[in-house]
Amino acid sequence: MAHSQKTLFMQYIEERIGKFHNTREEKLNGLDLRDMLKHKNPYLFKAKNILTAQDLIKGFLDTYLHTQEETFFGNFLQDIAIFVCGQVYNGERIDKSLNSELKKFDLGFQKEQTYYLVEIKSGWNWGNSGQIRDLTLKTQSAINQLKTYKNCEVVIVNGCCFGKRKVNEMTGGYLKICGQQFWKFISDDEGLYIDIIEPVGHRAKERSMSYQKIYAQVVNKFTLAFSQEFCDDGIINWERLTRFVSEKYPEKGNTIHRS
Repeated sequence: MAHSQKTLFMQYIEERIGKFHNTREEKLNGLDLRDMLKHKNPYLFKAKNILTAQDLIKGFLDTYLHTQEETFFGNFLQDIAIFVCGQVYNGERIDKSLNSELKKFDLGFQKEQTYYLVEIKSGWNWGNSGQIRDLTLKTQSAINQLKTYKNCEVVIVNGCCFGKRKVNEMTGGYLKICGQQFWKFISDDEGLYIDIIEPVGHRAKERSMSYQKIYAQVVNKFTLAFSQEFCDDGIINWERLTRFVSEKYPEKGNTIHRS
């Protein structure tokens, strides 16, 4: 890969990592305690013998935010991969408005006489059995409908941004390529998977400090609100919390039972 091309990639990453940090902060700032509680499992945290409101709030908050961040960062890595492939192979993000099998995938590009349709995931060990089955089904559907595209053989690829496998494995009709091999596949550069680490950390310390201030504020605010609503004399009322999360909606004219 040319030096000028690699410099362009690094600049692209540095410019867009700020969007990831901004999204993290916006989601944290906009979080509502009651909405968050509705998505958490009180049985799990009771089983872990959580005794203080702050520990419970931090546990709920951390698991919620981790899931959100995985999604945000997955989108960020997908953007990088599509940009890189666009520069090297004229790859294009699939237009989701297309009324065809193409729109089911993220990236399309041609190498010699093969046209690749790529589904991009963050890590190699993604998805439950249903999600993997869905990829297999849409792969089979695409291959049946697009035996050739642009006068090329069509190959479906599940590209994973990190992880490793001993071989690029063909399974369910699609080729699975992970980590270094994936970045090489879309860029023709063996070392790109290492090169992107540095710009991803651009201003990370500064942005982390900003995020931690917001995080501390949210923990303190939520702990106070939770204590007022779900604690009795400083003790977590697990029955009340469980009712809030799981009790059926009242029939018209009734009120929710509160302990």
